[in-house]
Amino acid sequence: MDKVLARGSGSPNARPGPRTALLSAVAGVAMIATTVVVATSASAGTTLGASAAEQGRYFGTAVAAYKLSDSQYVGILNREFNMVTPENEMKWDATEPSQGQFSFSSADRIVNHAQANGMRVRGHALAWHSQQPGWAQNLSGSALRQAMVNHITQVATYYRGKIYAWDVVNEAFADSGGVRRDSNLQRTGDDWIEVAFRTARAADPGAKLCYNDYNTDNWTWAKTQAVYNMVKDFKARGVPIDCVGFQSHFNSGSPYPSNYRTTLQNFAALGVDVQITELDIEGSGTTQATTYGNVVKDCLAVSRCNGITVWGIRDSDSWRSSGTPLLFDGNGNKKPAYTAVLDALNAGGTTPPPTTAPPTTAPPTTPPPTTAPPTTPPPTGNGCTATLTLNQWEGGFVTSVRVTAGAAGANGWSVTLTLPAGASITNTWSAQPSATTGTVTFRNVDYNVRIAPGGYTDFGFQGVGTGPSGTATCTAN
Repeated sequence: MDKVLARGSGSPNARPGPRTALLSAVAGVAMIATTVVVATSASAGTTLGASAAEQGRYFGTAVAAYKLSDSQYVGILNREFNMVTPENEMKWDATEPSQGQFSFSSADRIVNHAQANGMRVRGHALAWHSQQPGWAQNLSGSALRQAMVNHITQVATYYRGKIYAWDVVNEAFADSGGVRRDSNLQRTGDDWIEVAFRTARAADPGAKLCYNDYNTDNWTWAKTQAVYNMVKDFKARGVPIDCVGFQSHFNSGSPYPSNYRTTLQNFAALGVDVQITELDIEGSGTTQATTYGNVVKDCLAVSRCNGITVWGIRDSDSWRSSGTPLLFDGNGNKKPAYTAVLDALNAGGTTPPPTTAPPTTAPPTTPPPTTAPPTTPPPTGNGCTATLTLNQWEGGFVTSVRVTAGAAGANGWSVTLTLPAGASITNTWSAQPSATTGTVTFRNVDYNVRIAPGGYTDFGFQGVGTGPSGTATCTAN
């Protein structure tokens, strides 16, 4: 997942005085506690960013640099949002494609647009096991550790003073058992996360430093407890961590939990900010709108919940576009979910922050579910099927793929398809591609290897040229 997924001096929770949208003279400069930055075009009470600012918070979105040439996309972005997160442009593979050779042009395009329109920027992400350039994937041990430290230092220093919050480390915990994810970074030593945070603080002391992950929304899950215990340890030992990001990708397999507010409160009680960093909620109509409204209310009820970022603007921009998970439809129209969010923001928070310590009971030993139990009989057969959703524009495309397991489920899967002549893949998430042109086989990554009978998982890829429109072959183990 693209996650998220933080640090400006000054309190983004501070409540503003008059209902006035303020424009920061210099983006990224530390602000006094009563100042909230919003886009100049926003009107309090009528747009997401301005209404969030009235509550002392931000409302942001993930942004792709190549879409800044889309007038409808930019129009919604400038009107509605006061925080942006580069979707892929600040990740390791994008910023350091060759070791020691840095490329910031795509990320700069987003940062410059944000500064020109009075928006702040969340940096995503400095250290992650996924979307590493090939040269980093081939390193290990002390060589990889040194490369990670240099990467964080160079990128965070380059953007020093321009980033509100950094997702320093992304998705370092496994889904089950409350343990660290086995990755090349983890194999450099158990202290790698701490080293990443200390390195980021030295490089950009004015930014908030955040740990970002998914499947940490439910307080009873072992993964949630493991992240909580890490943050508690870091705070006790003086490791510089300022916030925790909750990706909150909700669907039938990972639904919005009733104890979501409890999770936010308990992390905040450790003395860190909490941020909803990659929100999308699959569904439609009243059900989707109600869930979006509940998430906003939960954030407003926790004083240290700085703000919310949705992972994309229109449904067609989403990495899960087939699930229509965002606030605007593919034509840029406001959905019922948008109205629910705006109403919740304008209603404001009603619940005070917790004054008691979080629970001290032992974490559960069972892993969180990764897919929902099927409510209808699973499909017959022991294989899997792959469904493609194409979002095509002149010169480029994004393809979302849903892999659905048969009656026996899957413990490993692959999807093979053929790209049209001239097409090339530039980015892939939640799968590993065998090639970038021609016939490509996508294989599962470690966090989506298993699919329950009749369940599904999603992955996607971005490219140039004409996207695939034919059928794909799915094979399950």
